[in-house]
Amino acid sequence: MNVVVSSLNAKYIHTCLALRYLKAYCRNEFEIAMAEYTIKDPPLHIVTDLIRRDPDVIGFSCYIWNIEETIRVVGMLKKIKPELKIVLGGPEVSYDTDYWMDRVPEADFIVMGEGEETFLHLLRELAGEGKFHFVFGLAYRNAKGEVCINPARPKMNLDDIPSPHRFPEDVPALPNRVVYFETSRGCPFSCQFCLSSIEVGVRYFDLERTKADLLYLIESGARLIKFVDRTFNIKRDYALDIFRFLIDNHNGCVFQFEITADIMRPEVLDFLAEHAPPGIFRFEVGVQSTNERTNELVQRRQNFAKLARTVTKVKESGKIAQHLDLIAGLPEEDYDSFRKTFNDVFALGPEELQLGFLKMLRGTGLRRDADKYGYVYMDHAPYEILGNAMMPFSDLMRIKRVEDVLEKYWNAHRMDRTVRYLIGKRFPSAFDFFQQFGDYWEERGWQKIGHQLEDLFVRLRAFLADRGTPNLDEIEALMKLDYFLNHNYKPRKIWWEPTLDKPRQASFLKLLADEPERVSPDFAARGLTEKELHKHAVVETVPFDWALYEREDVLVRGAGSLLVVVYEPDGTGASHYAMPLASNQAESLTAK
Repeated sequence: MNVVVSSLNAKYIHTCLALRYLKAYCRNEFEIAMAEYTIKDPPLHIVTDLIRRDPDVIGFSCYIWNIEETIRVVGMLKKIKPELKIVLGGPEVSYDTDYWMDRVPEADFIVMGEGEETFLHLLRELAGEGKFHFVFGLAYRNAKGEVCINPARPKMNLDDIPSPHRFPEDVPALPNRVVYFETSRGCPFSCQFCLSSIEVGVRYFDLERTKADLLYLIESGARLIKFVDRTFNIKRDYALDIFRFLIDNHNGCVFQFEITADIMRPEVLDFLAEHAPPGIFRFEVGVQSTNERTNELVQRRQNFAKLARTVTKVKESGKIAQHLDLIAGLPEEDYDSFRKTFNDVFALGPEELQLGFLKMLRGTGLRRDADKYGYVYMDHAPYEILGNAMMPFSDLMRIKRVEDVLEKYWNAHRMDRTVRYLIGKRFPSAFDFFQQFGDYWEERGWQKIGHQLEDLFVRLRAFLADRGTPNLDEIEALMKLDYFLNHNYKPRKIWWEPTLDKPRQASFLKLLADEPERVSPDFAARGLTEKELHKHAVVETVPFDWALYEREDVLVRGAGSLLVVVYEPDGTGASHYAMPLASNQAESLTAK
């Protein structure tokens, strides 16, 4: 029996952990091939490749991001090869299973919930007597074509599941793909918008096996491992042991964890601050809302004050990047309340702030209570809300505009200095900046077109000019440095009219080579020649004392400064410096 397990990933760099579990669990009895695609691949190309494999059984792992594309593929497969047995599994089809059996008549079976043992039992019956009514956790069609749904299967002993990380065919791609890894299953919390709340209790894989798998992946070339545990730090000693192990063995690999920040123990934070190498750990923190009534209604236990202390302490350590999540559209959170939530969380200074929109996932308590809060939402995946009693569609669309510019101007880190200055000095709050800019962006139709790096700077300047922002030249100075530092090598073009013509630039570069101590001891220590500066440096004048601004966050206009950016010849980045200018310095240099 030729068996294939398949999934359509959101991106090429992603991998499907579920396929590897199925293959590992069944491998002693059935040889299983894995076939991964993306949701961007043309369905006909996917079907062509799968038919070429001549399978007898194909199992698809289904999620909200791929279910609609998977259904199209399944429909074509069944038309081409009617005798093919098609199995669906995964979180998207594990709930409302009768609906899926009705909607996808091409599906012969649905594996509900934890799938390893159920899938193996199903394969045994397909290869044998076909007694599908004995397979716990299975939905199937009987001889009359009627849908039958068997009782759920008890939770497995995780130690009975072989490692999903030891397949030789995965090794060549490890440096270029995201490896998903779990040390546990289940979640201790009951958030009513999340599927994880349905599974009671947390089960752990054996710690020594977990370490052995991690070491194998690291030594085989993995560069990014994302832990999919719902709350990685729920068990302090276990988490600390894994952190310590990864610090000792990371070999440059990066590890991302979902943590619950308000329960992170101080001794764990102290350990990470002291021992973690910079850049190898990333934390994802689901804040979702700071509205206490909202959190109460969705049964989300969260102490924001403790969460803020954890996020702040991690940030101050300078070791770990943090990704904080928000959800717009939760119960009792209107536009003004969400504005406060956004500003509360942005004030913590996360490296990334993901603004998501509530999805009414099948099986969740919030979906069952949708009428109670006046929710309307998409009929098909991803089931995103279209409004509720507190948040009409018009407000959701306004917040969508915030999300658009947030991704481009904060999460992408193209102009951090500029955005921080604007939020701190020129707008009432972070949310107001992103909202006003997002409104301006959409009014001009920019959401429909692509953007080069230069375009993003030009469009921000146009927005600031249009609203009559005073002293725009000061903001432009920050934008210029941000632009320069977006390059690893000296840029060939700029988006503004230069303040210095070529003779004046040459005069300044000569001065920098002849009298580098006028800039700073660090700059002088580099010993750069005039030729090296011409090749690897850029200069621009700015209308304020740059050194004072960076030192004290005070912007004082005057003769200004010469901004100097020096690029490393090997393309590893750039350093910036500033030299104070006398009021007549530019003119005297021009006369030389």
